[in-house]
Amino acid sequence: MLEMILSAWKLGGMEIKNRVVMAPMTRSRCPGNTPGCSVGEYYSQRVEAGLIITEGTSPSPNGLGYARIPGLFTPGQVQDWRKVTDAVHLAGGRIFVQLMHTGRVSHSLNLPLGSRILAPSPVALSGKVWTDIQGEQPYSVPEEMSEADIQGTIAEYVRSAELAMEAGFDGVELHGANGYLINQFLNTASNQRTDGWGGGIENRMRFAIEIARQSAARIGRERVGIRLSPYGIFNEMAVDPTMEDTFTRLAAEMDRIGLVYLHLVDHSSMGAPEVPPSIKQKIRAAFKGALILSGGYDAVRAEADLVARKGDLIAFGRPFISNPRLVTKLKNGSVLLPADQTTFYSPGEKGYTDYPV
Repeated sequence: MLEMILSAWKLGGMEIKNRVVMAPMTRSRCPGNTPGCSVGEYYSQRVEAGLIITEGTSPSPNGLGYARIPGLFTPGQVQDWRKVTDAVHLAGGRIFVQLMHTGRVSHSLNLPLGSRILAPSPVALSGKVWTDIQGEQPYSVPEEMSEADIQGTIAEYVRSAELAMEAGFDGVELHGANGYLINQFLNTASNQRTDGWGGGIENRMRFAIEIARQSAARIGRERVGIRLSPYGIFNEMAVDPTMEDTFTRLAAEMDRIGLVYLHLVDHSSMGAPEVPPSIKQKIRAAFKGALILSGGYDAVRAEADLVARKGDLIAFGRPFISNPRLVTKLKNGSVLLPADQTTFYSPGEKGYTDYPV
């Protein structure tokens, strides 16, 4: 029986109805970088989750590296996100927005006029990225961020967190995983700086710590979480000998700030290196807030890890795409519908809001 995963939980000062989290997933359904009516429908269809975390949403025009991803830095975006949060709350759900700055994972054709591709160091990704204007294009070489750029970007994150409150979100998740800007500062493959923002572990952690600290001070620490992916290799992140120490120390810093949760990603089910149990245990010991575990879970494994107290909440990703009532299906042991991967990032309703509710 799924007693633990279906039990209520108190996340900070907020009651959630079960321990199932809808993981953040890029869906590229926001032309003009603002959510439309279908986005509100999509999330409100999935309110059985105890907590919904939105797709990556940029705190800055400079962070809109993918086609059709949303932002949260203008009054218009606040108004449109308010319609989404109202729809979710009306249906009885809870929702955090994930703040994701793509950094070097970008192309100028995906950015608004006048925007810049910024990263810790001028190291471009190999491969190509989709643009709606000219199809697949090689990743652009980013500009190395100056001190002013770094301080300005931190301020953008903090302002976006503040706007999230205006838009009615229950909180924000800082995307420090999967090779995006915060992760780019943490990782030695993308951060080759020799100043106070690069080199040793303490310097590489500064960007994440400052964003977390200032965001928590602005909107309340019970409204801020962070997502981390130790040993993740997405977007050409590298595994180095400092990996375990880096993330253990970072978890301790997030605990010191008092963030409401740490969302730990293990993408080994998708071919990435496994996150060793040793680092999971160290992070669990270092961080006293809620720990969300994510990565290839089914109901049985989720329940077992909760019973063993390896984590407090379990995030499900792709199953939520094609199974809006995932919690009911987990409870009943129903067969899950497979998701159509060809429509993961395509515009329109197909593969988005048309799965059976």
